Amino acid sequence: MIRLGLIGCPLEHSLSPALHNAALQACGLQGVYSLFHVNQGDSRSLNALLGQVRTGELTGLNITIPHKQNIIRFLDELTPSARAIGAVNTIYIKEGKLIGENTDAPGFLTDLNNFLQKNQATGLLKDEKTEKSALILGAGGSARAVAYALANAGWTITVAARRIEQAKEIATSHLRNTHYDALHIGPLLPTFHLIVNTTPVGMFPDIHASLWIDELPFPQEAFLYDLIYNPPETLLVKQARASGLRASTGTGMLVEQAALAFHLWTGQNVPRGVMFDAINKTDH
Repeated sequence: MIRLGLIGCPLEHSLSPALHNAALQACGLQGVYSLFHVNQGDSRSLNALLGQVRTGELTGLNITIPHKQNIIRFLDELTPSARAIGAVNTIYIKEGKLIGENTDAPGFLTDLNNFLQKNQATGLLKDEKTEKSALILGAGGSARAVAYALANAGWTITVAARRIEQAKEIATSHLRNTHYDALHIGPLLPTFHLIVNTTPVGMFPDIHASLWIDELPFPQEAFLYDLIYNPPETLLVKQARASGLRASTGTGMLVEQAALAFHLWTGQNVPRGVMFDAINKTDH
């Protein structure tokens, strides 16, 4: 019996059970994927769940907000990518050790590339020699994964966040800016080819929220990628599309990172279509 689950708070918006339970069924595996609501700072519950992975009661776990970084101190090892990112979203057992991995980064990059390839008419992809510039909104664990993925793909990155110290932690030689307000970001906006929202602003149930400042115009011919997948179209995505931008929510990233995690736990490569079908059948 394969027992999997997701640790986080809040979890009401999560589609992960639908994805992974569909994957288990498609691969002919007996198992279940559950949600484990754990509040920030609840170390006892985190330890208890990780203990179940050690004993084999749980096969593996996903980690989401707000635990992607604070879970690290409870693990035995990190993969090189998870260590470089400084955030974990997948945990599995190997040779008796708890291993932390980050499938968000490759999941995001795979879906982003699919998204860009479908929109080749824009100026960004006309010249491969053009320096590609991205604005990342937020400085949490997801922002770390996105920054890692983009930097390794040759993008120039700017991080904009309220928590300046966390933004500075992400800052590397690839980053040009770590401050966020209308006066500082405004002059830079025309230089961005891609805007990525990694914050939970606009996520269910607060679907009428957006972090985009009304006074700031969107850069022309840019792409907008919102990691939020519930609702299927966030207010930020609606704002971007109304301004003429091509925009996407994070459904594709959700599927890609989930498929990678599923392979780590089971060794099975689940068809992506199975997971997309599961999402389409949910009421979100």
